Amino acid sequence: MARIAGVDIPTQKRVIISLQYIYGIGANIAQDILKNANISEDIRVKDLNEDQLAAIRSEIAKYTTEGDLRRERTLDVKRLMEIGSYRGIRHRKGLPVRGQNTRNNARTRKGKPKAIAGKKQVSK
Repeated sequence: MARIAGVDIPTQKRVIISLQYIYGIGANIAQDILKNANISEDIRVKDLNEDQLAAIRSEIAKYTTEGDLRRERTLDVKRLMEIGSYRGIRHRKGLPVRGQNTRNNARTRKGKPKAIAGKKQVSK
């Protein structure tokens, strides 16, 4: 396995797909990295030589990835909660942040339904 940015990327897959296993690198950024490093998207990771791996590593170093990006995102959410913005309050309450409907859906954010005394179940 090739180790890039602290992540073991799969060796059997194409380079453009394997790079996406790194947190913070999606399809477009992976494409840009390979273009700047002058490496074909179709080559497999196992077929890369050390010079090509070094070129990929130097290109990835220009981006915020893995632990630094996770820490940045966490601090952004904490900042929103501390200043008491609408989005921060929604994060604190565990409700959807981006305006989604909560009357019927949002079970992923809200968790299991809680029984409310005196409220009847509506049969479908």
